[in-house]
Amino acid sequence: PPLYLKLDAAQPIPQPRGMTPPALVLDSHIDIPWPNPADPFTHTTRQVDFPKMRAGHLTAACFVAYVPQTPLTAEAWAEAQSRARAMLHTIAAMAQPSAAIPTRLTPRAADVAQAVADGAIALIPVIENGHALGNSLASIPEFAALGARYLTLTHNGHNALADSAIPRPELSDPPARHGGLSDLGRAAIAELNRNHILIDVSHTSKATMMQAADLSETPIIASHSCVRALCDHPRNLDDEQLDRLAAAGGVIQITAMSWFLKKAAKPDQVGLDAMIDHIDYAIRRIGLAHVGISSDFDGGGGISDWSNAAETANVTHALRARGYTEAEINALWGGNFLRVLAAAE
Repeated sequence: PPLYLKLDAAQPIPQPRGMTPPALVLDSHIDIPWPNPADPFTHTTRQVDFPKMRAGHLTAACFVAYVPQTPLTAEAWAEAQSRARAMLHTIAAMAQPSAAIPTRLTPRAADVAQAVADGAIALIPVIENGHALGNSLASIPEFAALGARYLTLTHNGHNALADSAIPRPELSDPPARHGGLSDLGRAAIAELNRNHILIDVSHTSKATMMQAADLSETPIIASHSCVRALCDHPRNLDDEQLDRLAAAGGVIQITAMSWFLKKAAKPDQVGLDAMIDHIDYAIRRIGLAHVGISSDFDGGGGISDWSNAAETANVTHALRARGYTEAEINALWGGNFLRVLAAAE
């Protein structure tokens, strides 16, 4: 078939003759709808729902409890904690083992592998923005018990834990508030380690990222970022950051966000070739074991050849076209991410 296909969720994208899709195809960053409709993942107009995942051979995903940055006040912190808690409960409720498309909550690496082997879609709960912790660490054990497997330290805007890559002047952000991690943020790294929650440095400032790598006793991740050498965006990681990420045993999950892939390009002109360029660069710089894949679907992600979950097989086709072996594709499509999940455990 043609390399890139546009099909609806009712039609699986065919594999080249003699090829089968990888068993584990894990997307490390997908936003859930919020406020939550009654049935958010059955035949929707969103980029991701379970029929689209099944059609695109997407077998596992990190579903995000996203908390937007708001002022650093007691009231805002309480609201952020409440929202994160409610979203984690919603992600847990998405598990439907007996449904026509079975889904399973998988907070451990072994759970993910078993769910995929059993033919179920693996759901990994995660939290985006340390603002969800408020100004204390008391909620970390609770969030861990609800299955949260990584916490993105910041979003756009500084919070009580750390400085963001993108300050928010409308929230009275200076260029840097803490010089990287705050004292609370440093304590949070240790508490997240103790509770087996990965530290995610996507969205953080370079200082925050480098300090987190130095402090964390387990590998850190960049759950949805790209390479700054190819696209000079503050959300991307430069070579020094890539090197430090690899030294810490972590992974960068290259993401399908057009403006992280090509500077000043129109979104509909950015396709998988640009994304694979970033994967190629990261592998050459830090090695295959430290690179993976994410979409940021329903959170701003999507490119011309991978615009929704039903088109996920196009990514596999593009990797094969670049000469990647099946073993290398398996590592990129989740093997490397499961390694860091297991390390955090």
